[in-house]
Amino acid sequence: MQTAAGAALSTGSVGTSATGAPPVAGYPVTFEAEYPEQLGRLSTIFRFFLFIPVYIFLALVGGQAFSYSDIGEGTSTTLGAGWGIVLAIWAVVLVRQYIPHWLFDFQVAFMRFQARAYGYLALLTDRFPAFEGEYPVSFDVRYPDRLNRWKVAIWKIITSIPHIIILFFLYVAVFVVVVIAWFAILFTGRYPRGLHTFVVGVFRWSFRVQAYFFSLTDDYPPFSLE
Repeated sequence: MQTAAGAALSTGSVGTSATGAPPVAGYPVTFEAEYPEQLGRLSTIFRFFLFIPVYIFLALVGGQAFSYSDIGEGTSTTLGAGWGIVLAIWAVVLVRQYIPHWLFDFQVAFMRFQARAYGYLALLTDRFPAFEGEYPVSFDVRYPDRLNRWKVAIWKIITSIPHIIILFFLYVAVFVVVVIAWFAILFTGRYPRGLHTFVVGVFRWSFRVQAYFFSLTDDYPPFSLE
């Protein structure tokens, strides 16, 4: 799971969501995308090419943070900046059982821009991904007051495996759905609502698993697109 570059940093106050809004009922990780009544055909045709600078930005921010060589083996190992942040979160949870607000805010902002970027690539909106401000694709995480140190890393890796297997097949379906939606938009200017709902649901499921895996929450993700 690759993290990506951030949008505006959230307030991260205790007991609030990352945007400073009051806590919401239900699962602490939210992903939503407004349904667009009309989408531009020209933007849709060239969406892959328009996404290239966004992808370059994501690769730069989430790319190689450092590397080291195995002496005598002639091999090297690299770790992305995004994974460096995740390891920092795991380390502080193991020691302190909570995430400092600034580190939590940074990771949520990372993932928020990722949500905007891939929502744009999947044709959920025509608006180019914004670093700050309002955007038709939204992602948020409610700040956890306390986290269980014994659930970090190994436990969450193991318990995430069933989700990862299911999501693999769901993302194959998403690819097919987005291709169908691409043609539908070219002919009608609209994203079929049912297909839009499905893609949003898969993204929601995926971001919940990602947030759980990264220890932004201890709540086990539901097996659901809702």
